Amino acid sequence: MRHGFITEYDPRRGSSISTLAYEYPPGFCVSEHSHGSDQLIYATDGVMEVSAGQSVWLIPPRFGLWIPARTNHSIKMAGAVSMRTLYMRCGIATGFPATCTVLHVTSLLRELIVEIVRLKELRIRNRLHGALRRLLVSQLEAASPMPTSVTLPKDPRARVIADAVFGNPAQRQTLAAMCDSAGASVRTIQRVFRREVGSDFEFWRRQVRLMKAVELLVAGRSVKETSFALGYRNPTAFVEMFRGILGTTPKAWTQALKRLN
Repeated sequence: MRHGFITEYDPRRGSSISTLAYEYPPGFCVSEHSHGSDQLIYATDGVMEVSAGQSVWLIPPRFGLWIPARTNHSIKMAGAVSMRTLYMRCGIATGFPATCTVLHVTSLLRELIVEIVRLKELRIRNRLHGALRRLLVSQLEAASPMPTSVTLPKDPRARVIADAVFGNPAQRQTLAAMCDSAGASVRTIQRVFRREVGSDFEFWRRQVRLMKAVELLVAGRSVKETSFALGYRNPTAFVEMFRGILGTTPKAWTQALKRLN
C-alpha cells in the first residue's frame, strides 16, 4: 500500500460509490494514508485495529468504521481479515460527522455492503443502483455509534505505559510500577494523561478494557469469560465497570445488540 493521498479507489466519473474486497493475512499492516472520498470499512471476518491521529479503534465483525475523506489512517490486522470497503463520493452522506465514527452494522446493512461490493460500483444513472445507494445511506444514518475507541498520549513516557496496557489489557501492574519502568513519576504521568487524553490513567485503562470487552462480547464470549480475559478476578467487578461507563450491564448491552440484528 502506498503512503500518502490515494485516489485510485475513489468513484470514477458516473459512479457514486466504488468498492474494494480484500483478504489480509494475520499481522498485515496498511500504512498511513488517506482517500479523496468518504470511506466505510467493514470486516466480514476478523478484527481490525485502525489508528487515526491519537485515536485507536478495534473493529470486530458487526461493526464498521466511517472515515471522512482526507483523514489519515492506518490499519493493523489482529488475525486474518476479510475486508469490504465502500468509497463514497463526497456529498452523498451529508449528515455524517466530520470525524471517524464506529457504527453498528445490522444484518440488513451487512447484506447491503456485501451486495454493493459484489456489484463493484454503483452507477449514478442506474435506477437499481440509486435505490441501493439511498437505502445504504438511510441505514448508515440510523446506525448506532459504538464505544470502541481510545485516545493515546503523545508524551513518550506515557506512550510506553499506554502501549503496554493496550497490548495486554488483562495485566494488573500498578501505575507506580509502570512509571518506574518508564522513568517518570506517577504525578507526571497522571498530569500527562489528563492533559493529552482528558482523563486520569485508571479511567483510561478502564476504557481500554471496555473496548476489548466489546470485541469479546460481540465475538460470542460470555460475560464470565470476558471478565477473566480482561484480568478481573470477579465477574461482578467487570459488570460494575461496564455499567459505570455505558450505563447498562454487558448482558443487557449484548441482548440489545442481538435485537438490532
